[in-house]
Amino acid sequence: MFLSKRIRLAAAAIAVAVTAAGIGVGVAASASASASRPASAAHHAPKISVARFDMNGYVINAKYTLGRNTGNTFQQTYKSGTVQGVPIAGPFVGVTFPPEDYVALPIGDDQVYITWLDPSTFAIVDVFVMNFRTHTVYDYAPGSATPESAGPITIVHRGARLP
Repeated sequence: MFLSKRIRLAAAAIAVAVTAAGIGVGVAASASASASRPASAAHHAPKISVARFDMNGYVINAKYTLGRNTGNTFQQTYKSGTVQGVPIAGPFVGVTFPPEDYVALPIGDDQVYITWLDPSTFAIVDVFVMNFRTHTVYDYAPGSATPESAGPITIVHRGARLP
């Protein structure tokens, strides 16, 4: 009987030692993981918001190298609440598109989500995600089975606000 009590006590002591070691390893691992992350990383976590971004003054050339609009370059001129897209290179040169309303939302550091809307129906005409750091655009233009396009952007003129 005394032997089984000693074995149980030894087993319990080993379990406590292993658990304590595991906690120590976990604390050390999370300390080293947080130490390897730059202190500014937490500051760059995007804040979730629906605050609009004013694109007024921006002129952006979107040159599509992938997808539906491959070979086309469109110049987008933003005013307060409206945008005009004009084809400046590719097969659509000469086509006139009507001005559209837009809503732009900042979605991360140097990134903006932009939706163009028909001013009379509020129907979505075009949707973009633009990254001003990598100078890329992802475009989704409804109306076909393959509505997506992507490519580089050139900022011809910056507006008063930076994304």
